[in-house]
Amino acid sequence: MKTCRLPRRPAWRQRGVAMLEAMIAIVILAIGLLGTVGLQARSYSALSDASMRAEATIAGEKLFGIMSNDLPNLGDYALAENGTPSGAIAPWLAETKLQIPGAKVAVRLVTQSATTTMVEISIRWTRKTGGAENRHVLTSYVARVT
Repeated sequence: MKTCRLPRRPAWRQRGVAMLEAMIAIVILAIGLLGTVGLQARSYSALSDASMRAEATIAGEKLFGIMSNDLPNLGDYALAENGTPSGAIAPWLAETKLQIPGAKVAVRLVTQSATTTMVEISIRWTRKTGGAENRHVLTSYVARVT
């Protein structure tokens, strides 16, 4: 019985295969790590935007509460964007600008009926230079009970 022998390849033809496999693994790992870093950056940006929107909502709700308790002077709370605030709204505006740096605020009052007024608060800000502008609008109706 004769055994069949396969021809042996020279050892020099196998040199460098492990190095090639290691380099391919490093490239794949680098691509994965870059994707993870990009995802982390986007997550941080979304978290920062959500935080500013929450601050804008809290500020708007606070102003609605203040206005509801000062119905006879409701007209004093109107504010054009970049306008000069009246004494009634100035403390709230200063506090809002501390919470939301670079905020541009407008408060619009629209009389709906003899007893109902629509209040629209618009707060705009830019989170970073050259970034997209964010705008948060809150609307509420204030009714005077006669």
